[in-house]
Amino acid sequence: MKTLQDYIDKLNALNFKDMYNGDFFLTWEKTDEELEAVFTVADALRFMRENNISTKVFESGLGISLFRDNSTRTRFSFASACNLLGLEVQDLDEGKSQIAHGETVRETANMISFMADVIGIRDDMYIGKGNKYMHDVVDAVTEGNKAGILEQKPTLVNLQCDIDHPTQCMADMLHIIHEFGGVENLKGKKLAMTWAYSPSYGKPLSVPQGVIGLMTRFGMDVVLAHPEGYEVMPEVEEVAKKNAAASGGSYRRVNSMEEAFKDADIVYPKSWAPFAAMEKRTDLYGNGDFDGIKALEKELLAQNAQHKDWACTEELMKTTKDGKALYLHCLPADITGVSCETGEVDASVFDRYRDPLYKEASYKPYIIAAMIFLAKFQNPQEILKKLEERNTPRILK
Repeated sequence: MKTLQDYIDKLNALNFKDMYNGDFFLTWEKTDEELEAVFTVADALRFMRENNISTKVFESGLGISLFRDNSTRTRFSFASACNLLGLEVQDLDEGKSQIAHGETVRETANMISFMADVIGIRDDMYIGKGNKYMHDVVDAVTEGNKAGILEQKPTLVNLQCDIDHPTQCMADMLHIIHEFGGVENLKGKKLAMTWAYSPSYGKPLSVPQGVIGLMTRFGMDVVLAHPEGYEVMPEVEEVAKKNAAASGGSYRRVNSMEEAFKDADIVYPKSWAPFAAMEKRTDLYGNGDFDGIKALEKELLAQNAQHKDWACTEELMKTTKDGKALYLHCLPADITGVSCETGEVDASVFDRYRDPLYKEASYKPYIIAAMIFLAKFQNPQEILKKLEERNTPRILK
């Protein structure tokens, strides 16, 4: 049986000192040991909650959430993570703020951060904008802290940008690690990150990019599959290639869902919009060309409709390793005959994996909490030990 000391001992063997007072933008900006520290703290926090030990390390403070796109799982995961550590959450509704009146990023960032310990941002819709905005916010609060305006620099957690979705992909990875019994069992496993048909357009690129940017670090054989014309950012593919070379795994891109699924240990069928189209949409919005946006949407829906055969079916699942590949999805999935007429996955496949999918999603609050924890405490092992010794029950019995 695991004990909290096991997680503390594991942290003692890792070098993650640069995460203190830091931020979390992209997984490939972190070292292997820093990622391992996030997984370890996430597991430790989950262990403590399951054993009725309070993990409240803040008596006051705010977590600020800014969602520029719709969200269920990530929004509630961020709120759950903040609550787990003792922070209250305040949503920044830009429509009700002075941003609508031209307030600058620098001013907004400082005004919301007087008592904020973390800012979580989702800004995934426009290529070249989301990740840059997050950096602008961090630059602003860093200046505010240095100038003595802010008592502390809030940690920024990327809750999904135009490039990566680190909290989702790390939750996916922790799920994989547990399902396969440890990181050491992942070498040589085949993971298929494949495009799948959706009746909607404009889904962000950040999940497939995050998956190939992270999963290639664990010695796995990662295959990206999509129809021609649905390419992801070339610079992220370069990251995947370098990661695979360093980890002893492999990375390749194919234009066949069948080839990707064959003998795969893990499959991740998910729709996304073409990189070139997302770039074009960003330019159209920037120019206020709403007629052009409507025309692009019509064009992309027609393009998607040419590839309705790209779906996770029972027949395809039978071609995976022993016919039992682990099916992943960031949710919500477009389920054929349930949420849409034709979609990413057969209803029977989704139903069979429903519980594992929900378990996959359940890791996200702990991943986010771990990112905050490691940024806020120079010696998280010591804090975990103090929490254990304090032994405050989360629920009085």
